[in-house]
Amino acid sequence: MGKIHFWNGNKSVARQNYEVALLKACLSVTDNKHKAVQVCIDNTDYPDADDEGRIFETGADILVTVAGNSKFDGINKLVIPSPLTKGLLGFRLLIVRDASLSQFASFTTQKSLQQQRIGIPNTWADAALFRHNNYTVVERGGLEDLFMRLRNKECDYVALGVNEIESIYQQFAEPLEGLSIEPSLMLYYPFPLVFYVNPERPALAKRIQQGLDVLQKTDGFSAIFNQYHDNLLETFNLKDRTLFTLTNPLLPQSMINFRASLLD
Repeated sequence: MGKIHFWNGNKSVARQNYEVALLKACLSVTDNKHKAVQVCIDNTDYPDADDEGRIFETGADILVTVAGNSKFDGINKLVIPSPLTKGLLGFRLLIVRDASLSQFASFTTQKSLQQQRIGIPNTWADAALFRHNNYTVVERGGLEDLFMRLRNKECDYVALGVNEIESIYQQFAEPLEGLSIEPSLMLYYPFPLVFYVNPERPALAKRIQQGLDVLQKTDGFSAIFNQYHDNLLETFNLKDRTLFTLTNPLLPQSMINFRASLLD
């Protein structure tokens, strides 16, 4: 049996679990045309952007990242341009200090939010995106200390994807006390997640694309998506929030017309 090395670090546990399930499903539905393989999962975090960009040099065969991730600029790779989460990661909810809840609830224009300081860990791809949209960015540290910095007023809020915010909040923010998921605002920017494949594994890239095509045609994709993202619309009242839309200058040309389908 062959092996596939899947690097799945630098992200929330919720995202990791879904992405593993989706990858394994892509492989499973193509077993009739290809030999069975074992998926070896590496959840190592790389706080240095250059280390993440060189992930294929360390033996990784495949990973999931945002389309156009600047950490992979100039890196030879095979991109499978099929969105994996209906644009979920681009719908961003905020975590703020409890004392600031009433202030954020009063915001009716994007300018009000741009004047607040958003905290983003070092190397995250969306730091450049927020700067491009004239947001005040404090890019520092890692995810583990992000919420202590928020509590200490080094920044004013954190914005996380609706598919990861609950998991991250429970793990890192809730134990500190005094921080909450803000209930009235939501940001959106096109931020599709896609598979990147080691350029030396073109057969794997072809197989994963075939698997995604099969899952889309048979509703297998929707079944997996719903299993891991059930009731997000209701849980976070997404359709009734004030929505601020940002542009994403990082999108590759192949996905320039990407549109999220979560709220359809």
